[in-house]
Amino acid sequence: MGDARPVYQRIADDLRQQIDEGTLPVGARIPSRAELKRTYTASDQTVDRAVRVLKAAGYATGQFGRGVFVSDRAPLGVLVRSTGAVDSPLAARVQILSGADGPGPGAPDLIWEATSTAIAAPPEIAHRLGIGVGEPLMCTQYEYLADRRPLQLATSWEPLALTKGTDVLHPERGPYARRGVRGRFAAIGIRVVRATETVASRPATGAEADALGCSPGQCLTSVQRTHYDEYDRAVETSDTVLRGDRWRLEYTIGFGG
Repeated sequence: MGDARPVYQRIADDLRQQIDEGTLPVGARIPSRAELKRTYTASDQTVDRAVRVLKAAGYATGQFGRGVFVSDRAPLGVLVRSTGAVDSPLAARVQILSGADGPGPGAPDLIWEATSTAIAAPPEIAHRLGIGVGEPLMCTQYEYLADRRPLQLATSWEPLALTKGTDVLHPERGPYARRGVRGRFAAIGIRVVRATETVASRPATGAEADALGCSPGQCLTSVQRTHYDEYDRAVETSDTVLRGDRWRLEYTIGFGG
């Protein structure tokens, strides 16, 4: 039987195999459109679609005026998420990998920027927080770097009904800045006792790709996290995205005695 795969898929699979086997190493130029057309007897559109598949999967990156080159897909590090980790949207201890064999020495230089804005609750976030659509929220957007490399983007939402007029109104400003959700809410008498996380994957938007150094459509790991107080009331929820090909998530699971 003949190969039933569409031609663009066969081209993309062949190139992926060459990259995985090292025939096309990191930094190598992907064969040009003319070369691929000649090799596979394919049209411009078919070849272009195959290359888009490679880019979306993180195997290749286009360089304007130069061509398309094999991307470095080796994991940069591990985000260890556990109860003991900082409970900001980062919620992790970061380990930089020195190679495929394990973590490198020392902790990375971790920096982040944050911008907070009061907004009206959109439907999905209102549902997650158990409040009405349009109720006021503090929305904080984060951009994290580890050793000057893009790590993750995050957005956090907190009901202003809980924080307005307090010292914890802005998560990254004031006397309780950068204390994490539990520490900040404890300062205003709210005891945060648990958090839930949902991990999924989705393609990167153009803006996310620019910030994270990948191609639009490339697969991102997304984490939806919500904190609850002792009355099972949601007090904060966040969305985090990071490159699935460069960063791994590791979870510590404790068992009670």
